Amino acid sequence: MPSRSAPSSQRSLVAALLMLLACGFLATSLLSYFSSRSAIRDGIINTELPLTSDTVYSEIQKDLIRPVLIASMMAQDTFLRDWVLAGEQDAQRMTRYLGEVTGKQGIFTSFFVSEHTLTYYQAKGVLKQVQPQAWRDAWYFRLRDQAAPYEINVDLDMANQDNLTVFINYKVHDYQDRFIGAAGVGLSVSTVVRMIDQYQHRYQRSVVFVDAQGKVLMTGSGGGPQGLRVGQSLVDSPDLGGVLARQPVPGEGSHEYRDLEGHSHFLNVRHLPELDWYLLVDKRETGALDRIRHSLYLNLAICAMITLVVVALMHAMVRRHQASTEALATLDSLTGLPNRRSFDLLAAQALREAQRDNSPLVALLIDLDHFKALNDTYGHLAGDEVLRQFANVLQGSIRQSDILCRWGGEEFIVLLREADARQANEAAEKIRRRAEQLTFSYEDQPLRLTTSIGVSHLQPGDTLHTLLTRADGALYRAKQAGRNRVCSET
Repeated sequence: MPSRSAPSSQRSLVAALLMLLACGFLATSLLSYFSSRSAIRDGIINTELPLTSDTVYSEIQKDLIRPVLIASMMAQDTFLRDWVLAGEQDAQRMTRYLGEVTGKQGIFTSFFVSEHTLTYYQAKGVLKQVQPQAWRDAWYFRLRDQAAPYEINVDLDMANQDNLTVFINYKVHDYQDRFIGAAGVGLSVSTVVRMIDQYQHRYQRSVVFVDAQGKVLMTGSGGGPQGLRVGQSLVDSPDLGGVLARQPVPGEGSHEYRDLEGHSHFLNVRHLPELDWYLLVDKRETGALDRIRHSLYLNLAICAMITLVVVALMHAMVRRHQASTEALATLDSLTGLPNRRSFDLLAAQALREAQRDNSPLVALLIDLDHFKALNDTYGHLAGDEVLRQFANVLQGSIRQSDILCRWGGEEFIVLLREADARQANEAAEKIRRRAEQLTFSYEDQPLRLTTSIGVSHLQPGDTLHTLLTRADGALYRAKQAGRNRVCSET
């Protein structure tokens, strides 16, 4: 019989193969994933995010910085300065000028405030006189006293139903560089927010503008990175603490940080010198790597399927090899009948069952007559062929429940279950007659053989050895009596 450890060895082999394939596929898939992930991250940090920031910056130059240039041109306009120096005669000329700026430049509002008369002119006419005590007019006196040539502030526009407006206020000087007033333009905050929303939708990024102190000046309607709103500071977001590094605004360039939910973010910071603002463009990593992550899952699923198929095929091959090995261990290689090793187990079980149930059991010991002479005359290959053909005769002469084996050389054993003396003799005679009547053939040569059979019946207290010993004695008598006969035990 095969070793009892064979199934365990088979399972160990399949398990080892499964682990080897799984580890190999997993290592390959993860290596590919992390390589692609690293390449994508490098592309985001070094190319995609700066490029997006440059693109947004170009849009800002067109949409936000352009009004600064318009205000600067107004402050340098000779008509405006000459009109003020000439005594501000004919206010309609100024309002018509401001109307032209508003209409042709496509901005929300334009204005001029005279230092000499403190009159506030806008496209619809004279609005009011600015006063130092009025909170609405504080911007003018602040601008007049500061060193910078202009400022940008968000304020209510009295000329347009107090709509919240982004004003670009520019100092106006005469030809001797004396301050003579303030000119500028305004964009409605809602227009700016819509522009930022367009940026965010177009580039799939969060866009926010902050001043040098990190205060959020403008962002989209849904808020900036981590939900920051206008008026808040970057330090109010715990997620950005790592990139601030004790500064109100992260340094220019690309940064990487992780939010409280564990998602990685890429942040690009750019200074806008025209506004003295900082542009922050934020991109969450998850969306960028979804496709490659899905590819990883698909690769792992395919690898798992391939592993299972390979393991199933290997398992089938091992099972087939094991079955072949077991067959070689329990079957006679020449005739295909059970060998003595297999017969010992089958016969021992049949003996136990017969003794337990007190049922008959008969042993037939069969020997081919003059087989040695056949071998000497025709050769061993002819003898092997005769043994194979005689094995077929035996298989066709017994029942399914009976036990048959090649005992060795030209000897065979049959154990007949549930057979009395008459049935046993009939079975033995059947075998003898068939062998006698059959013409064996080898290379077209007819060969004739007979058999001698010894019969023994199970007795109380018998062992397999004693049962077969008596059958061997009966076979000896059959040989002595002239062969080609059946003899029973005495």
